[in-house]
Amino acid sequence: MSNKAAREQRFIEDIAGLLIPWGVPPAAARLYGHLLLCPWPVSLDEIVASLKISKSSASVAARLLESYTLARRHREPGTKRVLYAVADNYEAMIGQQNRLLDALAEQLRAGAEIVRSKEARARLQEMAEFYGLMREAMDDALGRWKRGRRQR
Repeated sequence: MSNKAAREQRFIEDIAGLLIPWGVPPAAARLYGHLLLCPWPVSLDEIVASLKISKSSASVAARLLESYTLARRHREPGTKRVLYAVADNYEAMIGQQNRLLDALAEQLRAGAEIVRSKEARARLQEMAEFYGLMREAMDDALGRWKRGRRQR
């Protein structure tokens, strides 16, 4: 294995190591690392060869990354072949995270209204406030990122 190939493999494994503890399955985590390095969309056959996984594992991993808005599906003109690339729609990713933060804060507030324990109510209210602040921080970060891109 060349030095460059070894460094690329290390990068893929390091990305996977960051994502797996968050519940991303190993094949999907490795695929995301691989897609980050690909300059153009790749086929399932290319993914299978590069990552040495089965075609069904590659397909499941790619669809999972799509559902996380981390990958995009492309069609190859004139064929039924599907290609995958890393998603570059950061707004969609942040939007998905924001919807999760909103739903979590709402559920925590609902729990605070029904719980009998004063301590548990305070904890739930504090957690809801935290997730609300995180949501605001995500919006702020997205706004700063957009302004920075317009200035380039």
